[in-house]
Amino acid sequence: MLNITLPDGSRREFPGPVTVGEVAAGIGAGLAKAALGGKVDGQLVDLSYRINADARLAIVTDRDSDGLEMIRHSTAHLLAYAVKEMFPEAQVTIGPVVEHGFYYDFAYKRPFTPEDLAAIEARMTELARKDEKVERRVLPRDEAVAYFKGLGEHYKAEIIASIPEGQDVSLYREGGFEDLCRGPHVPSTGKLKHFKLMKVAGAYWRGDHRNEMLQRVYGTAWASKDDLQKYLLMLEEAEKRDHRKLGRELDLFHIDDHAPGVVFWHPKGWTVWQGVEQYMRQVYRDNGYLEVKGPQILDKALWEKTGHWDKYRDNMFTTESEKRDYALKPMNCPGHILIFKQGIKSYRDLPLRYGEFGQCHRNEPTGGLHGIMRVRGFTQDDGHIFCTEDMILDECVAYTALLQKVYADFGFTDILYKVATRPAARIGSDEVWDKAEHALMESLRRSGVEFVIAEGDGAAAPSRWTSPWPSAWTPSTCPTKAHVATP
Repeated sequence: MLNITLPDGSRREFPGPVTVGEVAAGIGAGLAKAALGGKVDGQLVDLSYRINADARLAIVTDRDSDGLEMIRHSTAHLLAYAVKEMFPEAQVTIGPVVEHGFYYDFAYKRPFTPEDLAAIEARMTELARKDEKVERRVLPRDEAVAYFKGLGEHYKAEIIASIPEGQDVSLYREGGFEDLCRGPHVPSTGKLKHFKLMKVAGAYWRGDHRNEMLQRVYGTAWASKDDLQKYLLMLEEAEKRDHRKLGRELDLFHIDDHAPGVVFWHPKGWTVWQGVEQYMRQVYRDNGYLEVKGPQILDKALWEKTGHWDKYRDNMFTTESEKRDYALKPMNCPGHILIFKQGIKSYRDLPLRYGEFGQCHRNEPTGGLHGIMRVRGFTQDDGHIFCTEDMILDECVAYTALLQKVYADFGFTDILYKVATRPAARIGSDEVWDKAEHALMESLRRSGVEFVIAEGDGAAAPSRWTSPWPSAWTPSTCPTKAHVATP
């Protein structure tokens, strides 16, 4: 006998292997109708998944977050299905789930128009109403490569060819469309009822600007019509308060094609900027930060030493003068360290707290630029604390309190704290990392806040930078970096 343990602790016995769908049907017709998939010993699977040994099982419906993710994932495939029916020459690439929805990237000879989007969405609705079964099959890697090449789907073939040799890959078919995917998926297209296509954007193949530009179609999908309508209403209200719209209407700033990703501040906007900057200068003075200013352009040799030149050269703006290569700084850390290194320092001078309104530039992809939220040129209110190891904890505690005050002054009180621990590729000994991680966590505990661990997400500093700051000016978030100075 095979025993299935349900979330409430009850058990179901079966004479042999059984699918998730059969277990759901054995529990009740209502559950069988609502079921989208299951979690077998914690693993999300299709309803067709066959259980061959004793296991713990939870049936997943559209009321579960996992169920909503399955709906969105399957709707991305429905989008690709509709596009292939309407535009047979289009090639499909990837279609993952994202927050609130999904997207799918396509290679096609001409841009999709708003009219195309409306027609694709209508076709998706027609296909969903056909309630076609979604079926999974497995092929050896090389056979799958040949299969997709035969279909003319060269992007899919390239993806599969990058999978280690000898591995099998799974494919999902619905009606006349079959796609590469790990799954799991809803059992049939009839489960997909509440979706809307939102927009088309550009995206480079595999995220590399040296590759061809694809068309990324974004959509949203929900478990109910009410949830979809609430989300669309929220977007409508947010659009009224879009900072790009308000920037024009209030004559604060504008973005110009002559300088993509860089902000032109108008007199009114610059007045606001100056007010914020003077507020932060007072924060510097009140909390022992000494304001410094590093150069905009630094020699290639420094960026080679930090590791940026080898790893992030394509994301840096570079120039040349008198046969020397330079780069516009993408971050302030190396400059602050050079300032600290200048002259003789005593342990009596520590801690030294440097702050800078540092102008940084990063060569972000054009398709990723978004008003003043995602830019190429920005001012980073940046700070670094140089201290001895036994000072780290007290400095972290003081900084956390300062961060909370500054954020509260700007109206931000709901803060999510994450501690990013050491990555696999890093510099510094484990002993130093132990002390740094302990100080960060203990400072948050002493501050009475809850936090989560982002395992392995820490910077390997100074060999890489974190993702771009979310605005053209960010309140003092960077001083959490504490550089340990040895007396």
